[in-house]
Amino acid sequence: MSVKIKRAKGIGFCLGVRRAIDILERVTAERDGVETLGAIVHNQQVLRRLAEKGVIVVKDIADIKGKVVVTSSHGVSLDVAEEIKNNGIELIDTTCPFVKRAQVTAERFAKDGFFTIVFGDADHPEVKGILGRIRGNGIATLDVLSLVKIDSLPRRLGILSQTTQIPACFAEFIKNLMVSPLFKDAELRVIDTICHDIRQRQATAFDLAKESDLVLVVGGHTSANSHHLVELCSTITQTYLVETADEIHDHWLKGKKRIGITSGASTDEDTIDEVVSQLEKLSLFIP
Repeated sequence: MSVKIKRAKGIGFCLGVRRAIDILERVTAERDGVETLGAIVHNQQVLRRLAEKGVIVVKDIADIKGKVVVTSSHGVSLDVAEEIKNNGIELIDTTCPFVKRAQVTAERFAKDGFFTIVFGDADHPEVKGILGRIRGNGIATLDVLSLVKIDSLPRRLGILSQTTQIPACFAEFIKNLMVSPLFKDAELRVIDTICHDIRQRQATAFDLAKESDLVLVVGGHTSANSHHLVELCSTITQTYLVETADEIHDHWLKGKKRIGITSGASTDEDTIDEVVSQLEKLSLFIP
């Protein structure tokens, strides 16, 4: 059976991830034992390759051994940045420009007297970093109903999104805010902070899913934007998330003639190539 494998356009590293890795590799070429505070991106293959170049990942500021640390593309809070500098450690910031835009938006909300609501995962490093820029004058949630539990919710609310969320889901969240009696007479300021690259990647993946019998999203299991691609494509066709070529099951391919490949924003081209190569090999033996 002839199987057609098609890659989505614009996959591989996004602008923010490419920029962060370029900065880190430049620093690594100039210095020994470079440390990053947390994983610079959510992709194990990329992290392993960086480790081979001498990059060391530390979990906490107290674990930093040297005099320079590189922060992740997800950004950090003001308190974390200040603590690093107060410890006499040079901070090299690789925050994605789109994440930085969301941080600045939250800071502007706070300056103008608005309580910030971030449509996003409260446990994600990016969201923690955004809220950390306004020192608690905000909350992260994916559900309007959760806001009902907040006593004396301010009447001036600034709403923004985690950069990797699905635009339609953010729009639905805003709609539910607007029609809820809880927010009657409230002043709402909404800023769309979803990354342009992520938005395009999602749209391209959605179109690819429409013409595919199966879609594989190549990305880290802890990658938020990769999971959103799976969520989106699954509404159209059978979709799986794989971090490496070894995770592909041959029975997924049975009866499939058109297979689409897309990727998370921190997935490198080598990993994508390995997945495609494995699919080509497996398809030769699947009836």
